[in-house]
Order: sequence, then C-alpha cells, then structure tokens
Amino acid sequence: MGADGLQNTPHVGESAPVLAPGHTFATITDKISSIVLVQKTRRGWWLGFAIAFSLLMLLQVAIGLLLMIGVGIWGINIPIGWGFAIINFVWWVGIGHAGTLISAFLLLMRQAWRQSINRFAEAMTLFAVACAGTFPLLHMGRPWLFFWLLPYPDTMGTWPQFRSPLVWDVFAVSTYATVSTLFWFVGLIPDLATLRDRAKNRVARIIYGFLAMGWRGSAMHWFRYEMAYLLLAGLAAPLVVSVHTVVSFDFTLAIIPGWHSTIFPPYFVAGAIYSGFAMVVTLAIPLRKYYGLEDFVTIRHLDNMAKILMTTGLIVAYGYMMETFMAFYGGPGYDRYMILNRMTGPYAPVYWSLIACNIVIPLGTLWNSKVRQNVTALFIISLVIQTGMWLERFVIVVTSLHRDFLPSSWGMYYPTKWDWATYLGTIGLFFTLFLLFIRYLPMISIFEMRGLKQELMEKEEKTGN
Repeated sequence: MGADGLQNTPHVGESAPVLAPGHTFATITDKISSIVLVQKTRRGWWLGFAIAFSLLMLLQVAIGLLLMIGVGIWGINIPIGWGFAIINFVWWVGIGHAGTLISAFLLLMRQAWRQSINRFAEAMTLFAVACAGTFPLLHMGRPWLFFWLLPYPDTMGTWPQFRSPLVWDVFAVSTYATVSTLFWFVGLIPDLATLRDRAKNRVARIIYGFLAMGWRGSAMHWFRYEMAYLLLAGLAAPLVVSVHTVVSFDFTLAIIPGWHSTIFPPYFVAGAIYSGFAMVVTLAIPLRKYYGLEDFVTIRHLDNMAKILMTTGLIVAYGYMMETFMAFYGGPGYDRYMILNRMTGPYAPVYWSLIACNIVIPLGTLWNSKVRQNVTALFIISLVIQTGMWLERFVIVVTSLHRDFLPSSWGMYYPTKWDWATYLGTIGLFFTLFLLFIRYLPMISIFEMRGLKQELMEKEEKTGN
C-alpha cells in the first residue's frame, strides 16, 4: 500500500455526504494536494495575508506599549477590574471548541460528514487557543512572571494557590492546547507523506518528509496510527466539556451578582460550541468558493452545521431564560437588580443586541431548511452569532462589575483604543496563522476523503447501483 493508501474510515451512514460522481482516488488527491503543491499563490490570498499581518503588527505595537507603560493604557478601572482581556479570552476559547468537537466527538460517534471539515476546524482550534492564551498573560500586569502560576519547586517554597480558578485555567488551557496539537498533527501524518511523495521542490520534500516521520503506509503504520488517533480522540472528547467548564469557574465561584450561578458550566459549554461552529461556517463558506471545493464541503455539510447551531442556540436561549427566572424566583435582591440593570441600564443596548444576535435572528431563521442551505444567508448568520457571543461575554463581565453592592463603588467601563488594538491584533494573529496553514498544508484530509470514496463504491456494489 502506498503512502496515501486507504484504510478503515468511519462508517458512512445515510447522512454522509456524497462526493461528485466524477471523482476518483487520483482526482481527490490531485485536487486537494494541488492547492499546496501546484497552484500559485493567488492575489486574494496575498491581500488577505497583508491585512491579517498588518493587524498582527498592530498587536505587537499594543503589547509593546503595554509592557512599557502598564495596564493603565486599557480601560479597566475600579470596580471594573476585568475588561477586554477576559472578555476576549473567553470568546477565543469558545471559538476553539468546535474543532475538537468535530474531530473527537463526531469521530467517536462515527459521523462521516466530519471528514471534509475536521482538518481546518482543528487548525482553527489551535490558532484560537493561541489568541486566547495571550490575554490572561497580558492581564496579569507582569506577564514575564507567568511561571509563578506553575507548580515548580523553588528555594522560597512558594506554590500557586490551587484554590484559584486562574491556576485551573492554566492547567485546563495548556492541556487542551497540547492534546489538540497532538490530535491535529497525528491526523496530518498520512497527508504529509502524500505531499512528500508529490512535491517537486527538494526543500519541500525534505520538510514534508521530516514532518511525515518516516510514514510509508504499511499495515503496521496504519494500525499504530488508528490506535493513536482513537486514543487522542478519547482524550480530547472530555476536554470539550471540561475546559470551558473551568473557564466558567472564573465567574461562578465569585459572589458577584450575575456570576454566582450553577448554570454557568453547561451554559458556557453550549455557548462555546455555538460560537465555534459559527466560526467553522464562516471559514468553510469562503474556502469552498475560493478554492472550488464544493464537491468536498457540500450543502449537506453546511446544513448539518446549521442544525448544530440551531440546537446549541436553543440551549443558550434556555440558559438566558433560566438565569433571569432564577434571579426573580429565588435570588437575593442584588441578582434581580443586576438583571433589570442589564435590560434597562446604561448597557441595555448591548444586552438587547446580544439577544437579537444570539436568539432572535438565528433561531428565527434556521428552522427554515431553505435558509440553512442558502450559502449567503448562512454566512451572514454565522457572523451575527459570533458578534452576539462576543457581546454576551461583554455583558457578563461588565454589567456584573460596573455596579457593585455599594452605590459609592459604581462606575462605567469604556474600552480604549489600545483595548481595541489588542483585540483586532489577535484577529490578525488568527488569520495570519490560518492563511499560512491553508497555503502550506492540506485543508481537507486527503486520505479520509479517499477512504470515504472507497466505502461509497463498496456500498454501491452491494446495493447494485
């Protein structure tokens, strides 16, 4: 069997996408690998990379100024000690959840439709976690002392405060990043071998060959690969739930009204999947159009992702309703005032905007199958959801802090230009890494698509079609 040979892939159920009839094993490999090896870098890619890299340079300027002057360049104050840094940290971690959900959960559930989107969704996870990790470090004020959060032996005998959710975040996010990186890289190995064997450039052959780790497609290689991939999927699956649950503990373990709630862990996990799948849709639609991948990322894929958006959107809506209900049903007066302040206070426009973006618009449209299968409408809805989920994090952080228990401690939060520069800079970091990924690595799994083609052919032979 060759380096890009076929092995067992998840069972093709009735809902699996059907490849274009004209596709053979060779054309599948040629079409995906040619984006990396044959096609010249397009003008649109260069334009997108220039914009993303410019924003990345803006991030460098913002971080440099932060290190020279301090967190005073941000809009945080007393009582709003948390601002854009924590808002964006939670938002980016949430976006990173969809990749692991697609790769691990759908793999374990034998959902074959994941095979066309899992590769770039996994890459999206890594880049989103990289963006998320910058914010807690910068928010510390002295980021060069980040190692104080790690349990290392030192002569002074000081140890991290293990009752602090900040320490939990360090372990949760670092574990998530490590397992997700291994899962992504292991899945790439057979395709890296394919690129190694097809590359014309000697330097490219050496690089791809080094990354392929001596892959030859033998039966033993495939056996070890499948065992390692399945074990990593089993490790990654609980991380989807645990990581954002730990992030929610940053809030729910406090006594602040609006934070001290037992509904936060499942509510945060559902919101993370909601925003994460919205980002997958946002990336998948331009990619399939720009690179002509409609045969691989089909309307059925988009329809399935829209259904997941609708499901998680219903869970998020339920969380909003229960949060309001419990504040009036059994909560103290502080909780009731917090809810009323969100709805009628100075940040009321932000609150009602998030309700519109997260509930009214998506759930009012995605019930219609024509909307779910309309590429333009689905792309707009995905952007609306991401906006709404960012606004949700803003409301959770700011409205619970800006009016403390004592009216004498009340204040307002206004993000500065450097808050916005840091946030936009991480968007530049994300798209810089993502554009480099789609340029130098296959964005769709070659061997899994070939395996899907093989199983479809076997199924046709059995049914006599």
